[in-house]
Amino acid sequence: MDAVSGRLMFKAALGLINLVFVLGIGLFGSAGTLRFVEGWVFLGLFAAASLAITIYLARTDPALLARRTQAGPVAEKERSQKVIQGIASVTFLSMVVVPGLDHRFGWSHTALPVVVVGDALVLVGFLFVFLVFRKNTFTSSVIEVTAEQRVIDSGPYAVVRHPMYAGALVLVAGIPMALGSLVGLATFPPFAAVIIWRLLDEERFLLARLGGYAVYRQKIRWRLVPRIW
Repeated sequence: MDAVSGRLMFKAALGLINLVFVLGIGLFGSAGTLRFVEGWVFLGLFAAASLAITIYLARTDPALLARRTQAGPVAEKERSQKVIQGIASVTFLSMVVVPGLDHRFGWSHTALPVVVVGDALVLVGFLFVFLVFRKNTFTSSVIEVTAEQRVIDSGPYAVVRHPMYAGALVLVAGIPMALGSLVGLATFPPFAAVIIWRLLDEERFLLARLGGYAVYRQKIRWRLVPRIW
């Protein structure tokens, strides 16, 4: 790893530490205790999977890692996406805050097998994201089209048009279960709605700016779930 890649890795690692810290504050702060085993297991899995992908990108695709480090409402160039990302950030944080409150007040009780399934969904979601990164080096955190960008229609993109979002939805669907909270599942529909809003706006953007995307849209009918939508 050269000096440039090292600096990029350092920047990405700082971003990851900040994200894990915010999730930890939201989770354990709402739980009112650090004695939350499911919380520690989830946070450890989330951090480990994120770090593994970060290291992989630093070694194999620094350009993609650089694109991924610019994220959030401020980084977005489209006004609509700034709004969408702001709402997405709030809904994502709610997916750890509500289970934390559930842990504190005992609103629901979840069997261990459900927690294990939740952790498995989190890991499967990360696997989907990793496969997307391997196939598409243009997977930026913000909605944009670069000069050299082209349409990717193989790998997961041969199944659905937005495999990155599909993986993200699998991941976040597992979070409440991984945290032992059935009540927390109520936070999934709002997050899913924001993701759908984002991808529809992204398609509008790509149709106007990315050559070949209209043809790709006709070729691959399904957006998120094969044979459903």
